[in-house]
Amino acid sequence: MRYRPISPAVLAEELTERIDALTGPRIAVAVDGAAGATETAQLADALVDPLRLRGRATLRVSASDFLRPASLRFEHGRTNPDARYTDWLDLGALRREVLEPLKGSGEVLPSLWDAERDRATRAERVPLPEGGVVLLDGELLLGAGLAVDLAVHLWLSPAALRRRVPEAWAIPAYERYEEEVDPSSLADVVVRVDDPRHPALYTP
Repeated sequence: MRYRPISPAVLAEELTERIDALTGPRIAVAVDGAAGATETAQLADALVDPLRLRGRATLRVSASDFLRPASLRFEHGRTNPDARYTDWLDLGALRREVLEPLKGSGEVLPSLWDAERDRATRAERVPLPEGGVVLLDGELLLGAGLAVDLAVHLWLSPAALRRRVPEAWAIPAYERYEEEVDPSSLADVVVRVDDPRHPALYTP
């Protein structure tokens, strides 16, 4: 794969231009990458103000606020990589509360479950006008049937994955994701982030 070195600021600028060029009532953008190792939230955050300056109402949503309750996530233990891969994220809730309303009423629920307190966030729905954008960040998002208009995958080489992921027990989940889903083949934009200070944009 060929990569073009790019600064974080220029990456945000190029992604903003690409998102702003998308058409449709409202737009869903997913920023996908290994948790704690790829800074998906920081990249999604960096897109908010530039999009708003272009007149795009923007709402940030994190997949970590749509996890299943602890009783379901940890049914097979707290450090089970297979459960991390298949059971942690409530995909149905993301579709029902975020992505489907985004294309319909525009009334989006920004969060559902507080994983630290293990209880509902009781968040209020946020009305997003036409032309608005939801920026969703998280891990293991691609290949799961989530209807997004632009998918950005932050990719780590195998060595960087093992070096940067803070929870070593979770590494097999990401390796399985790479092998079974091949997220780079599904993403619209692939960014190599072995060193997050010096990303590189895949150029086909």
